[in-house]
Amino acid sequence: MLTTSDATTTARPSTRRATALSLDDLLDLDHAALVELYEAATLPELAAIRGDLRGRMLASPALPAWLYALPAAWARTKSFPWRGKSFAPRGADAGSGDNRVVSERLHLFRFDTRVGPSRHDGKPVIDLDYDHAGNPFFIRAIEDEIREVRPGLYLGQAWLRAAGKKTFVLWFALST
Repeated sequence: MLTTSDATTTARPSTRRATALSLDDLLDLDHAALVELYEAATLPELAAIRGDLRGRMLASPALPAWLYALPAAWARTKSFPWRGKSFAPRGADAGSGDNRVVSERLHLFRFDTRVGPSRHDGKPVIDLDYDHAGNPFFIRAIEDEIREVRPGLYLGQAWLRAAGKKTFVLWFALST
């Protein structure tokens, strides 16, 4: 298992070591290591992603490190409001889901899932589409995508659609 000291001395985990990573291990990886891990990750079977997955907010390359330090520290605690995402596949090609916020019972911000090209590198990902009338406008502008790091562990990117362009804003991870 990757330890905190390993993560700081080894900023880029090998694909072989990725199989030993846990959800919380990903908290210690920097943006460059997450990019490498994401590019080595694979497209999961959409039908296999089901139920309540535990989530962690990871790095935010869109913000300066000094500004992101407090939210990153908070994300490591049990008081962080985002608990994860819940998925309900509808066959091999589509599904739906939502986010669990504040408690395991509060489900907000519906999304649809499908296989699509990554905004990062064009390779296949599970795309999470929040553009639904029931979501607030700022949630509707979010576009998430995930890949599988190892069975049961998913690495995701959150993109923000604003002023006609898409900006990568946040790394997150999910685990069964």
